[in-house]
Amino acid sequence: MAHNWGTSKRSSRLPGNWQKIRAQVLDRDRICRICAVRPSTIADHIEAMTDDHRLEALQGVCAPCHRVKTSAEAAAARAAAPKPGRRRPQEPHPGLL
Repeated sequence: MAHNWGTSKRSSRLPGNWQKIRAQVLDRDRICRICAVRPSTIADHIEAMTDDHRLEALQGVCAPCHRVKTSAEAAAARAAAPKPGRRRPQEPHPGLL
């Protein structure tokens, strides 16, 4: 299932002065901190899924790099907590009990 900012509840956890913080990050990091080529357009949390909104915990990144970074973080989270499979575990043969 696709996940995007439009359906995310993450915005409710942002501080009231987020727009000011975002502007400061993008003013400080005019060029993407990941690729160092494209202009920064997104204020990204360096450590995934944290609510640390200090300037030191944020970086300016471009949209393509942010997509790749977010995708990798989501894949790592899914791998760390896999959903149970559809198959039941094999039961021992009744004659071997």
